[in-house]
Amino acid sequence: MTYRLTLLAPAAASAALALSACVTTPAPPPPEPPAFVEAACGGCHSVEPPFLSPSTTAPSFEAVANRPGVTRATIKAWLRNAHNYPEQMDFDLTSEKVDEVADYMITLRRRDYIPVE
Repeated sequence: MTYRLTLLAPAAASAALALSACVTTPAPPPPEPPAFVEAACGGCHSVEPPFLSPSTTAPSFEAVANRPGVTRATIKAWLRNAHNYPEQMDFDLTSEKVDEVADYMITLRRRDYIPVE
């Protein structure tokens, strides 16, 4: 009897290990947006969950961050060029604020993101 248990123990441990690899843990919630992001961007864009933008024409920060090809560098490049901004965004951002917005936005990237249509 002891012999059988000894042979089964490694098999049971292997099965448990294999099953534990299938368990996924939910992604942690994104950090709170910086106060500047809420003040400057939150009037039009949703900057934090539940990601429903106040303006129907302004995408949520989550939607922007999860677009194909978007990186911290591409966000920063876009934010540095005020010519990209729609007319409603009548301001320029300092390098520090560009970094702050881009750093926050990139935290919203998710592997399991599904665009809302």
